[in-house]
Amino acid sequence: MRIATLNYNGNQILGVRQGDNYVDLSKAAANLPQDMTALLAADALGQANGAAQSATDDALIPADSVTYLPLVTNPPKILCCGLNYRDHAEETGNAIPDYPIIFMRAPTTMAAHNGPMILPKAASDYDYEAELAVVIGKGGRHISNADALDHVAGYSCFNDGSIRSYQFKSPQWTMGKNFDASGGFGPELVTPDELPKSVDNLRIQCRLNGETLQDSNTEQHIFDVQTVIATVSEAMTLCPGDVIIMGTPSGVGSARTPNIWMKDGDVCEIEIEGIGILSNPIVAE
Repeated sequence: MRIATLNYNGNQILGVRQGDNYVDLSKAAANLPQDMTALLAADALGQANGAAQSATDDALIPADSVTYLPLVTNPPKILCCGLNYRDHAEETGNAIPDYPIIFMRAPTTMAAHNGPMILPKAASDYDYEAELAVVIGKGGRHISNADALDHVAGYSCFNDGSIRSYQFKSPQWTMGKNFDASGGFGPELVTPDELPKSVDNLRIQCRLNGETLQDSNTEQHIFDVQTVIATVSEAMTLCPGDVIIMGTPSGVGSARTPNIWMKDGDVCEIEIEGIGILSNPIVAE
């Protein structure tokens, strides 16, 4: 199942992908929430899929007639795992961490598929980061590694756009990771049944203006999805709609000579095997 948060005729809806169309769940399942977090909290993904499978033609809308919204418009938490690819740790000269490096993003940092990622006035060193996004469907605390994947609603693409000068002004990365509309997210939530169970062998790429700058595989994860979920849940309750971003592979602009930064007018694409392509134009503030 592939489901997206969409704006259609001025209304926020959830759409289930069927070929070149989306099934408008506001028509096919009017009793269900039209908000991803609320749908997940209601444990209603299965109902949404069933409604989409039995939908009539009047619930179909062409995919090219919608505007995408961030996949989860107001997630309770966005948790990011830094320095989580072996090849990225090597290119930056960092030691392989022995414990997940976790930082947070605010919901205001998200940009939708095809929506602009904003190059801020404050700095020009705007770097791309292709990342796997994990969306939590079942909440919990003290989740074991063995049970962790049962808490996953699905996966998507994320571009963890980073203002490097602000990221490294202090030991905490928060400022450089939290500029408004700096991180692309989407286009669709892909449920686990469409992917390998452990998602640890997916090709992941970043293209800037068509040039491939990152090309790696999630097998490079230092900490896999279940380990990150279990670790985070030692400290905090995970909630339906929480988003966990799994780190970026080698090839970032800050590790290149000369550096490569995203500029006004660029288009950045993140592609993850089996999940899809997230595309964002870069627009100056």
